[in-house]
Amino acid sequence: MTEFLDKSAGYLPILLQGAVITISLTICALILSTLLGLIWALMRYSGLWPLVMISKGIVNGVRGIPILVQLFYIYFVLPDFGIDLTAFQAGTLGLGIAYSCYMAENFRAGLEAIDKGQIEAAQTIGMKWSLMMRRVILPQAVRTVLPPYGNTMIMLLKDTSQASVITVADLTMKGKLIAASTFDNMTVYTLVALLYLALSIPLIALASYLERRFGPR
Repeated sequence: MTEFLDKSAGYLPILLQGAVITISLTICALILSTLLGLIWALMRYSGLWPLVMISKGIVNGVRGIPILVQLFYIYFVLPDFGIDLTAFQAGTLGLGIAYSCYMAENFRAGLEAIDKGQIEAAQTIGMKWSLMMRRVILPQAVRTVLPPYGNTMIMLLKDTSQASVITVADLTMKGKLIAASTFDNMTVYTLVALLYLALSIPLIALASYLERRFGPR
């Protein structure tokens, strides 16, 4: 145990640098996926055939491609088209697009849970679509969306580890580098696992709170 603690003291500063990158990547990808997911969901909810088909095509297409393949494509293939991104930017874009599809399904479920009678009432009094969304639909949809949104945040945090394959210097990449140079796999990956758990615990607590506060009663 003493040996483990001594080694950990030497590894932790480097791993914590990677943890900062992991947190930053999670936040950036979460913002992007939330914005895109809301757009896909509103397109699907609009009832306009072209928008519905575009939204379905994007969501189903992206969900059918592994995240690793999407990351490889963005980082290694897009430069052939003149789009050069840093590893962090490619990781943010890849994870953001991939998770936007899961977000879109969460948002769509929230939108479709709204009582149709309230929508008809809003239309009866002459509310425009944009005003109805802001005043009637979205505020109620949030209650349905928040619990699964919390769970999706946890999944996204863990999946940031996949960005290490395109050289993002996150927690997983730092762990790989230390393990490769020290051959101390047990200590390094135990610390990596504990750090991911430490990062996940606040999100797990938040997801549990959201489920209790806004979930079905």
